[in-house]
Amino acid sequence: MPKLPKSKYDPIRKLKVIFSGLHFAVSDFSVAYKLVLSVPIFILTFILQQWVDVTLILLATGMMLVAELFNSAIEILCDFVQPQEDRRIGIIKDIAASAAGVSIFVWAATILLESNHLWKLYKLYKS
Repeated sequence: MPKLPKSKYDPIRKLKVIFSGLHFAVSDFSVAYKLVLSVPIFILTFILQQWVDVTLILLATGMMLVAELFNSAIEILCDFVQPQEDRRIGIIKDIAASAAGVSIFVWAATILLESNHLWKLYKLYKS
């Protein structure tokens, strides 16, 4: 039985691939603005040491980003496999977009609730 060549684990190459995919995703405005909205709230909760809030924002933003990445990957793959319009491909794309939409709803609700929480903390500290 022939031996398969050993593949070396290359963490630097894997990190380059990860950052390449993130760069592609963040260059899309629909992802970039969500990250821009999340960062200040994340920083404020971190400064105020609201650790549960930090975790919630991190999880909601991460879930949204993962769903957007999968949605983009599915759409690109569908367009590659079937460049012509196909009802089945449309359904696949709609399902992927729905998954991203649900994650965006959860992300938006989390950001709004956390913003409200931070506003109440600000008013409490101010008085």
